[in-house]
Amino acid sequence: MTSLDTIEIEEPMNAVPAPLLNRVDRAAVFLMLLSDEEAAALLSRLGPDQLEQIGAAMCQLGDIEQAEMAEALDDFVGESAREILAQQDRGAQVRGLLERSIGPTKAESMMMRIDPDPGPRSIEMARWLAPALLLKLVEDEHPQVIAALLLMLDPEPAAEVLSALPNHIQPIVVERVARIGPVSQQAVDMIDKLLSQRIGASFGANALALGGAREAANLINLAAGDLRGTVLPAIAQRDGPLAERIEEELFTFEMLFELEAQAMERLLRDVDSEALVDALKGLKDTERAPFFKAMSSRAADGIRDEIEMRGRLSRGEVDAAKRKIVEVARSLAEQGEIVMGGDDGEFV
Repeated sequence: MTSLDTIEIEEPMNAVPAPLLNRVDRAAVFLMLLSDEEAAALLSRLGPDQLEQIGAAMCQLGDIEQAEMAEALDDFVGESAREILAQQDRGAQVRGLLERSIGPTKAESMMMRIDPDPGPRSIEMARWLAPALLLKLVEDEHPQVIAALLLMLDPEPAAEVLSALPNHIQPIVVERVARIGPVSQQAVDMIDKLLSQRIGASFGANALALGGAREAANLINLAAGDLRGTVLPAIAQRDGPLAERIEEELFTFEMLFELEAQAMERLLRDVDSEALVDALKGLKDTERAPFFKAMSSRAADGIRDEIEMRGRLSRGEVDAAKRKIVEVARSLAEQGEIVMGGDDGEFV
């Protein structure tokens, strides 16, 4: 009789070795084997969650062995043998190819001929916004509109938007989410139009053209925290001229506090009084001082009275008024009538 400790258990001849990488890591390795242009083209077809997973894997992978590269390529070959070319986002793919071949203007004209009824662009764009920025676009809307939009977002960002809403609004929105049923095409079109208007007002008239230094600056202005102090230096390390273009567009409302008296007087001549009252209502007394200092005593007293009589304003209304004033200041600065940014040469 053979004892148990002398028995050698042989591996089956057809045993499959354990994979070296998980699926996400294999996808990340495959992308790194492609040229930058090819990899970018593939990444552009992923959603936000997929991009986050792939990007994290690409950053975290150490040295990649030849066996791991072979495994990633084998996985791609195996998947391609089972896949079909999905129709989803085919219009965006065709648009991208046309823009690269004949330019954006001709491509837009051609897409209007071959795809006259594209899907809602602003709703898709909203999916890429950080929840804090998305909240600024819809926090003053009817709960039914907010509920419908949350149903169109991925669950995680939708939950973040919900948690950031005022406490008394949250149960109303959740109840409407539970009751809403299928969202009609008319409702989708209405929300798409609303978002188009809000995105344009917040990030610039050409926001849906996707991109530009001004849009990047507006995002920094709206985001919480000192993004100017962290994001711009990081961009400057990779692309100095781009960081400079963003910096040139980065006018903030707080910069107005540093305006010289003559420049403030010039600004106030072009500022709508309603916007001024709404903006000042959201400021502390010390922050209002530079504005009142540039007015006559009578005008300043009148504005103070209007601020006192003004009812409660939402943060969105105050921010919208501030943006109107900043746009006036931006226009005057571009015309050379005022100087923003102090004497450090950042803005001329």
